[in-house]
Amino acid sequence: MSAPNLFLVYVTDIERATAFYSDLFDIKPVITTPRYIPFEVAPGVLFALWSGRADQVTPETPRTSEVGLMIPGSSAAIDALHAEWAAKGVTVVEKPHDEPFGRTFMITDPDGNLIRVAPVD
Repeated sequence: MSAPNLFLVYVTDIERATAFYSDLFDIKPVITTPRYIPFEVAPGVLFALWSGRADQVTPETPRTSEVGLMIPGSSAAIDALHAEWAAKGVTVVEKPHDEPFGRTFMITDPDGNLIRVAPVD
């Protein structure tokens, strides 16, 4: 059995979401199609945007999963990334704070999908 290798995020505007994630994570898509945009985040592992069901993905749809970004370094590295992203105008859901697993904060993408930053385990 293999580990999961595709992580899909539902979005309503594929071009807006592609620009958002490309800028936020400083990554480029593997390919560009009208409704599906994959980014290779590790060999054989894709983080992809999908707008094929945009009619069912609305701002009122609760977002209960999170995209996670674990970064190395101290709490200061978490705070610095928060300041960088906040300067870009992202929507901050949780400001930097300490949890049992370390310093963390959470933002949303333009569709309300949650993105958590935390230290490397």
